[in-house]
Amino acid sequence: MSEWILGRNPVYEVLRAGRREIYQLRVARGINEGGHLSDIFQLASQAGIAVERVPRQQLHGLGSAHQGVALKAGDYPYAEITDILERAKKLDEPFLLLFLDVLKDPQNVGSLIRTAEAVGVHGVVLPYRRTATITPAVVSASSGASEHMLIAQANLAQTITILKEEGAWVVGLEAGDEAQPPGKIDLSGPMVVVVGSEEQGMRRLVRSSCDFLMELPMRGKIDSLNAAVAGSVALYLVWEAREYRGQT
Repeated sequence: MSEWILGRNPVYEVLRAGRREIYQLRVARGINEGGHLSDIFQLASQAGIAVERVPRQQLHGLGSAHQGVALKAGDYPYAEITDILERAKKLDEPFLLLFLDVLKDPQNVGSLIRTAEAVGVHGVVLPYRRTATITPAVVSASSGASEHMLIAQANLAQTITILKEEGAWVVGLEAGDEAQPPGKIDLSGPMVVVVGSEEQGMRRLVRSSCDFLMELPMRGKIDSLNAAVAGSVALYLVWEAREYRGQT
């Protein structure tokens, strides 16, 4: 199977990560060759990938966000939970995983993956069903960060049980009487952060598997945050609790 990745940053990151098979690289004729395009050409040359110059309208048929560049690549290579734990072990860090419990909006999933990659999350876990997966739309929304992130598909509740045996604390984002503010929860150790779906929040079994429910304090007139925004804030709070370890 194959799919088209569109846009300069996503194409660049797919090539830079080198995790997928590459079948074809199309570039619009007369395109402005600034930004990442020269890097794309260099990476393509190093990998022995021919560049096919095509009329811009030919790329329009693949999608509107192509920015003059399209890459035909193999399907996204999902990881295993053991791969994620091994990454944390190699870095000598307490593991940090982000669980996305049935998020359906590719923009939200991509945004959270982008934040997760930025703050050093070791891996992201998606459920098997009723969720956005790593499609070209998610790759684009993550600006290609998905290509560098280890992402697994698993039964979330069962995986939480396994990770608890490895010493994890599980923190679910949710407002309500049972939720605590971030300052009341130790976020520095081995950690799973769970973000629920846009409309329903966490599913019952996943919610009951959490050790803590965490509510982000708010003072405005709007009573909730978008799932991607709330999850991103939570991930930065975890990174802060780890004293911004690995910051460059």
